[in-house]
Amino acid sequence: MFGAIPLLIVPFVLYNLGLLGIFGSGDDPWASEVFSFSMMSGGVFSMTLGDLMVLIGLIFLFLEMAKSVRTTNASIMDHLLSTLVFVAFLVEFLLVKGAAHSVFFTLMVIALFDVLAGFAVSMRSASRDINLN
Repeated sequence: MFGAIPLLIVPFVLYNLGLLGIFGSGDDPWASEVFSFSMMSGGVFSMTLGDLMVLIGLIFLFLEMAKSVRTTNASIMDHLLSTLVFVAFLVEFLLVKGAAHSVFFTLMVIALFDVLAGFAVSMRSASRDINLN
C-alpha cells in the first residue's frame, strides 16, 4: 500500500514547511544560499534553497517514472493519488499568496509531468498486455 503513495508529496510538504518559516524567515526564503564553492575556472557555483527544491522535485519525478512502469493494482491508486497531488499544487498556486513563486510553479509542472507520463506509460503498457489470437 505504501507503494501507491506519490513521492511528489515530499516537495509539496517541504515547500509548505518553508512557507511556515522552517527554513528561515524573510521576504523570500527560497533565495537564501545553501552552499557555494569556487570552481577551477574561477567562477563561483552557488545553490539556493529554491534550486535545491527543484532538484529534489526532479529526483522524485525520476523515482515516480521508475514506479510507473510496474503494472500492479497499486499503480492505479498511485496514478489517482498523483493526480490529487497535482490538483493540490494547482489549488495552492491559485489561492495561496506564498505559492505564487517560480519555484512552486516549477514543482507544480513537475507534478503535471508525473501525472501525464504515468498515464501515458500505463496506457502504453496496457496495450502490450492485450493478446489477440
